Amino acid sequence: MKTGGNRHGRKDHSRQVHAARAHSGRRLRRLSLVTALLSLALTPLAAEAQTGGAGAPTGEATAPAGGAGLVFSAPMRTAGATWYGPGLYGNGTACGQTLRPGTIGVAHRTLPCGTTVKINYHGHSLVTKVIDRGPYTPGNDFDLTNGARLALDFEGVGQVRYAVAVGSSG
Repeated sequence: MKTGGNRHGRKDHSRQVHAARAHSGRRLRRLSLVTALLSLALTPLAAEAQTGGAGAPTGEATAPAGGAGLVFSAPMRTAGATWYGPGLYGNGTACGQTLRPGTIGVAHRTLPCGTTVKINYHGHSLVTKVIDRGPYTPGNDFDLTNGARLALDFEGVGQVRYAVAVGSSG
């Protein structure tokens, strides 16, 4: 009896191929997360370039990155969530952005565009903005973009805890 080969007498590399595919999938997820985080970090620089470094107009508050300094509603509420993106990349969102694989944001049916929300899921936390309308599935209040899903390590459909920044909208 032969060992180490398949029925055609060729060496069986299925374990090695499977391991290589799994490694490349992890690498792609890490790359997507890094891209999403970089896009978040560079957003203030792009805004400064557009305004010539003038900052926010007088009377308009700005929030520090990561949600520091924001006041959120208490207590946190529980809501159903899903995620969306594949098949919609390149399309515009209801709030005027272009959806990309690394876009970080959430869709909500009624919260105004630009509302800052804090989402918690299994020990992961994310402060982001409402950028789209949805979800359109019953029983869910939030649709996470792929970038938000990766940041929260969200696997598909689940319950999240959320709070809305007080005085936050567009």
